[in-house]
Amino acid sequence: MRLSEYIINDVKPLSISSKVSDMQLLFNQLTFSHIPVKDAHGNFLGCFSEADAHCFDSAQPLSEFLYALEDFYVRDNTPWLDILEEFAVNSANVMPVLNSINEYLGYYELKDVISLFGHSPFFTEAGGILVVEKGINDYSFSEISQIVESNGGKILGAFISKMNSDLVQVTLKIGNTGLNEIIQTFRRYSYNIISGHEEDGYLESLKERSDYLKRYLNI
Repeated sequence: MRLSEYIINDVKPLSISSKVSDMQLLFNQLTFSHIPVKDAHGNFLGCFSEADAHCFDSAQPLSEFLYALEDFYVRDNTPWLDILEEFAVNSANVMPVLNSINEYLGYYELKDVISLFGHSPFFTEAGGILVVEKGINDYSFSEISQIVESNGGKILGAFISKMNSDLVQVTLKIGNTGLNEIIQTFRRYSYNIISGHEEDGYLESLKERSDYLKRYLNI
């Protein structure tokens, strides 16, 4: 399905000549984090946030508060992962959509875009979740893919789930095989295994018990 089919246009942008009280009323009626605003010619100007709206003098026109407009939007051909990033960066649950000549087309709602992620193979296909960690200068996605595929696995999805100046964590969805051999190979390549895995946990428990027994017999 084309992402543009998710564009909604049932709430029109407010005009800068509208009163702040009109915007405050909209926020009270809706669950929007932001409301788009247009100029007298119908051109998109930006969005006011709910937090700002309730601080303005309700009797004043929106044109008095243009300094508080937040200038964010996406195009009608922007990929959905980039759209998700814009939602996150701007702490918004609505995202204005413009075409290539800057005409306002409507908006996306965050829940609709997230639902697309829920229909991806990362969630819908059977498989195991594995989180691995390595030095930020030492890991590579090509190496990660080689480790998984050399053990008969198929990567259904992968993304960097945590990063700092020293380490990076990569979350993997792996199908087509058990994870034990893959986990052991990651360890041989000096990756730390962050996620829990029942089979691997069982093997670790057996190893701990075996080590304990050896220590006991050596007493």
